[in-house]
Amino acid sequence: MSNPPLKILSFGAGAIGTYIGGSLALDGHEVIFVERPNIAEALNARGLRLDLSLDSRRNTSASDLIPPADLVFADSLAKALDYGPFDIALFALKSYDTEIALEDIAPLAEKMPPVLCLQNGVDNEPAIAEILGPENVIAGTVTSAIGRRDAGDIVLEKLRGIGVANEHPIAERLVKAMNAAFLNAKLYERAADMKWSKMLTNLVGNATSAILDMSPAELFASNDIYAFEMKMLQESLAVMDAQNINVVNLPGTPVKALALAAKGPLWLRPLAAKKLGGGRGGKMPSFHIDLHSGRGKSEVDYLNGAVVRAGEKTKVATPINALLNYTLLAMTNAEIPLEEYAKKTEKLLGQV
Repeated sequence: MSNPPLKILSFGAGAIGTYIGGSLALDGHEVIFVERPNIAEALNARGLRLDLSLDSRRNTSASDLIPPADLVFADSLAKALDYGPFDIALFALKSYDTEIALEDIAPLAEKMPPVLCLQNGVDNEPAIAEILGPENVIAGTVTSAIGRRDAGDIVLEKLRGIGVANEHPIAERLVKAMNAAFLNAKLYERAADMKWSKMLTNLVGNATSAILDMSPAELFASNDIYAFEMKMLQESLAVMDAQNINVVNLPGTPVKALALAAKGPLWLRPLAAKKLGGGRGGKMPSFHIDLHSGRGKSEVDYLNGAVVRAGEKTKVATPINALLNYTLLAMTNAEIPLEEYAKKTEKLLGQV
């Protein structure tokens, strides 16, 4: 445990918030969660449960229960901030929930601590910076895989780590605290390198899986779809090159190998497919889960859409990212029926 302990505000007790906030709480840091009223009430009654048995360093074989007496779950940001001042806030919401969260933050901006943004994509930090100022936003990324069984109830499925941009005085202290809590954190000097490299890993096999209703293993068993996915990554890499953004490896995640595979020959497919198809275990990608759950929201515009917008600015063509973004948004908005492309690989590939 680092000395002195940090005082942390966590936006939500979702998978990432519970894993990081809970791990830091287990190591003696003070964590205040802000949640919707019904969830805050339930968590104030039962606390958090973290199944971290995958990590042998923790010397646990069962779920760690953090009793409600050791935590605070506030049902509004205003109430949570009354427990301040805070050293840092953890912001790990879905990207499509950022705008609504910022509407709550804006009137209370003067009371807010620096924010560690752990969201996917590259558009969230600039949006938060418009409210809090760029000096109060720290880019972050999570490569560990966390399963959410219920609000405040998670399981560590794959231990990799956390990236934190070294762009604020508290960043180094925060990384030390995270590592003392077994979170495998690492500092990165260039936020854009870290965030865009993570986005590459989020892009591969995500939108295509949702549109075709196929698992990553099914996708990468096909030469045609594998080539399609690699061309999508090639577009993304070209956009990165045009912005002087480098590919970097992330904790437990060899992103440079993914970039090499994207530019490599087709005969590499069996080797690459084994990694790409099995990287998520038995879970479907997040875009597939969001689309087929019928929630009417998707992060695709924050990933493939971000590549398209950056490509327009840098004069780099991104037709495959544009196709995936347009098609998945249309399906999310019920403008294209789910069965339109289900298992119909030739129909999707024919749109390019």
